[in-house]
Amino acid sequence: MRFGIISTAGIAQKALIPAVERSEHEVTAIASRGGDRATAVAQERGTPNAYGSYEALFEEAPIDAVYNPLPNGLHAKWTKRAADAGVDILCEKPIGVDADEAAEMFEYCAQQDVTLMEAFMYRFHPRTERAAQIVREELGDLRAGSASFTFSLRGRPDDIRLNPDLAGGSLMDVGCYAVSAMRLFFGEPERVYATQADTRDSGVDTQLTGILEFESGATARVHSGFDTQLTESYRVDAVDGWLRATDVFGADPDQRVSIEYEIDGRRVTEEFEPVDPYQREVEHFADAVERGETPRIDVEESVRNMRVIDALAESAARGEPVAITESS
Repeated sequence: MRFGIISTAGIAQKALIPAVERSEHEVTAIASRGGDRATAVAQERGTPNAYGSYEALFEEAPIDAVYNPLPNGLHAKWTKRAADAGVDILCEKPIGVDADEAAEMFEYCAQQDVTLMEAFMYRFHPRTERAAQIVREELGDLRAGSASFTFSLRGRPDDIRLNPDLAGGSLMDVGCYAVSAMRLFFGEPERVYATQADTRDSGVDTQLTGILEFESGATARVHSGFDTQLTESYRVDAVDGWLRATDVFGADPDQRVSIEYEIDGRRVTEEFEPVDPYQREVEHFADAVERGETPRIDVEESVRNMRVIDALAESAARGEPVAITESS
């Protein structure tokens, strides 16, 4: 698959482009709003084509798919433009600004007969897959869980993550991972309650804590923030044991990772060899397109994740619990 990259965003340069290069696929074009920047990155990475606009990439580049790492508020616009050009789209998380926009994006891409997948790369790490299997097949009745993703934006007052016009905020940027993980383990919550703070007076949440309530009576805590040091973790507690892990959402390609769990007093640590989750994500996406299959992260998964995010944001704004429905 020949990939075009929309923008010279750091995540593309540091993670996605190297991941494609490690695979059997290739990056054949990159575009930015300024041609000089695209040219510089293309020369540095050995990418054969650079363009000074996204439109030029769609019209002229030899590509089969695009990677869209633009700010959250621009995902829908440029995903639809890519669909109009007849190319498949791997779009960074969160897929859209809310569940309605996410559903609309998938419907639009389906009408244009192109594949859209949200880029939750951690879901493709073997550790994530194994953790989900343990929770599903080995742990007993689940009672509680927690997931946290925080990092510091100190000294970066102009960061796009602090821009409300671009759908910024910690919940959207990193809290979406915590929500995804708890849903992976527990299923769909019925109700949420959240509190938030805007410590930068930026117009977005710089930290948010939420409680997800499930039909079984289980609860899960999710936490996101820009005010404290890097944390990436999840934990699941069941009547007969627990499972926990750290560095769960952004493990480096050369990093060995592990999970710990205990079931009926038997404690186990499983270790995993270094793997690039971005490469596995790219390969899954390309394979799904080639085979005409629905990707693992499909419209149902993405829209449901956004429904929970929407409900958490609403709860934090209203100061009261919010029920989650198919229309919420």
